[in-house]
Amino acid sequence: MILAGMGPVDPLPNDAAKVFASFYSLYSGIAFLTIASLLFAPIFHRFLHRFHLDIYDVSENESNEEKV
Repeated sequence: MILAGMGPVDPLPNDAAKVFASFYSLYSGIAFLTIASLLFAPIFHRFLHRFHLDIYDVSENESNEEKV
């Protein structure tokens, strides 16, 4: 619920609970983004390699129009 922005069900009774909820929501968001990026990084890396174009294989003597 904290990541979705819905917040706690009951009002927080004191300042310590509010500080804890704030830091816990920051920790949860950072942990979620870190885990998601670690899971999707290999897939994204492979995707980038799949569509990589080798434009530097053209010899130096050819004009720029032929490289495209």
